[in-house]
Amino acid sequence: MNNKRSTDFLHNALVIDGHFDLLMDVQIQRERGRTKVIETDYYPRFVEGGVNVIVAALFVDSGFLPEMGLRKALGQISALYEEVKESPDKLMICLNGEDMNIAKKNKKIGFLLSLEGAEPIGTDLSLLRVFYELGVRNLGLVWSRRNAVGDGSFFQPTKEGKKGGISSFGVKVIEEAERLGIIIDVSHLNDEGFWDVIEIATKPVIASHSNARLLCGSMRNLTDEQIKAIKATNGVIGINAASLLVGDADESSTLEQLMNHIDHLVKVAGIEHVGLGLDLCEDFMKYVSPDNLASLPRKPFDVVSGHESIPKLVEGLLKRGYSVAELQVLMGENFQRIFLR
Repeated sequence: MNNKRSTDFLHNALVIDGHFDLLMDVQIQRERGRTKVIETDYYPRFVEGGVNVIVAALFVDSGFLPEMGLRKALGQISALYEEVKESPDKLMICLNGEDMNIAKKNKKIGFLLSLEGAEPIGTDLSLLRVFYELGVRNLGLVWSRRNAVGDGSFFQPTKEGKKGGISSFGVKVIEEAERLGIIIDVSHLNDEGFWDVIEIATKPVIASHSNARLLCGSMRNLTDEQIKAIKATNGVIGINAASLLVGDADESSTLEQLMNHIDHLVKVAGIEHVGLGLDLCEDFMKYVSPDNLASLPRKPFDVVSGHESIPKLVEGLLKRGYSVAELQVLMGENFQRIFLR
């Protein structure tokens, strides 16, 4: 019965994954001579899982920084545009929340671009406008490292100097992003930077792929005070299926624990401020640099086993008593609201 309920739900609902790093893989595969990478490798999984829209992150591995940051990000954008050109009946670019409805209506997968870390703009504020014109609508200010905007939160205690918040350049970036219509994303920021953003930003702020620190002590997760602060901006928190952010040990990193995070976020912020930001990573572990692997407390895995497993998450939430109307809000409508602006 629940299986049919989840299938029916996914057929009717708008489902948005607020964070997925697929473009790094797509670009690399295309450089090796492949075409239609998304249609071949990802599209069937998206369809099976009922996904309508992917917020596609532009992630640049640390080994390419600083010199190659801009080139790598532009290469990933170019790769997506080529993929859409090759599969126009299946894929499209989304620039706003209205486009997401068009994607679902036309049975296509929509992709909305996001910067995961401001490294590609370096210290050139004018490049933010260039990325906006290319379709970027979400700005994760940092990854888990320092850049010209601010300091990132590490996955485990790391030897470092004095932590910083948002830099003077970072203030300008936030102000310009909001002027352009780019959403500010605090996932990966350290606590000092988080609270700076809350003070600086004048529009809704999101944490596209973060969980509750009370249930998993990673610095990448949000305290209850931070959850409430995002709610106060009318923002959204996307729950993250990466094991490192779900449980403090592999044994506790389960789908049930992920749903516990959802329950907690809903309790603290309300259903209108929670979404999906699954950050599925297993496909990309082969690309993680040795330095980045060494920075992780343990090898991560996905507690939602691919986008095709989203029906299991829906079934679990239905069993926990979430109504269809509540799940419609949580699975897509909240993030759509953010990008309607």
